[in-house]
Amino acid sequence: MPTELALAVDIAPTPWSGRDDGPGAEHLRWHHVVSLDPSAALPGDAAFVGFRSDEGVRRNRGRQGAADGPRELRAALASMALPSRQSALDVGDIEVADGDLEAGHRRLGEAVGALLDRGHRVAVLGGGHEVAYGSYLGLNGSRLLRDGGRLGVLNLDAHFDLRDEPRPSSGTPFLQMARDEEEAGRRLNYWVLGVSQPSNTAALFRTAERLGVRYLPDTECGALDRARVETFVDAFLASCDVVHLTIDLDVLPAASAPGVSAPAAYGVPIEIVEHVCTKVAASGKPLLVDVAELNPDLDLDHRTARAAARLLHRILVTSAQDAG
Repeated sequence: MPTELALAVDIAPTPWSGRDDGPGAEHLRWHHVVSLDPSAALPGDAAFVGFRSDEGVRRNRGRQGAADGPRELRAALASMALPSRQSALDVGDIEVADGDLEAGHRRLGEAVGALLDRGHRVAVLGGGHEVAYGSYLGLNGSRLLRDGGRLGVLNLDAHFDLRDEPRPSSGTPFLQMARDEEEAGRRLNYWVLGVSQPSNTAALFRTAERLGVRYLPDTECGALDRARVETFVDAFLASCDVVHLTIDLDVLPAASAPGVSAPAAYGVPIEIVEHVCTKVAASGKPLLVDVAELNPDLDLDHRTARAAARLLHRILVTSAQDAG
């Protein structure tokens, strides 16, 4: 594996910090194991890259502030305790500060692809949900798919994000993916868990049907619906070799995730969302995860940041155990 990693990040990584209870593996927290030195990273290590973007939310006429999500997510994750030793790399952030979302997507894709090709388990920290398309570009250009792997996209979200708009936004990433896949002679293997009917027009449901999207509405994802949820996730995992797990935090109830552009009046309980994340991470399939829509300006007592960090923690700890 090469020791050099040249990434066009806009904001260099900064050291992680947090609670310290003493030396030794029994006191490890994330801030103890995150390195900023790519030459020290090994295949299988987690790798973080941020996507500081509000442009997609702005174009989608949402409430802005998610560009600060990567900073808050790192802070919430830093002091979470690790059950066993692992290593991680932080390469910094891609920033969309000039309104050029399309260029930001390309730069994020290049960074994600390079990290995947080095064998890392990649976690992309958003940013608005436009982050998902940049993540997809990285996967699509990586060896995982060039070598013939079947891609599966699982979106935990109240929205389909299949809007047909003149310019890309936080509402268009999966239609962008579908069009790219169609140009390549494939059909996007896209599944959504947590769709809210009142939050999606009939036109969006028709688009989902036309594209062959599989989905499970939020009303069928409650605590008593675990068996139905597991069947859905099992079918998704059977359909693919490589997983793009994308988490829009507005899939959670507003009480758990108030700090998003569109808080959910209903939502999927966090215990169900965490169970899905754990099940996907334990599958052993190559996995890219991105987390979207954390807006610190709208958060209460860091609830959304902590919920997002817990989900990401569970995914990375579970996938590391599986890899080990």
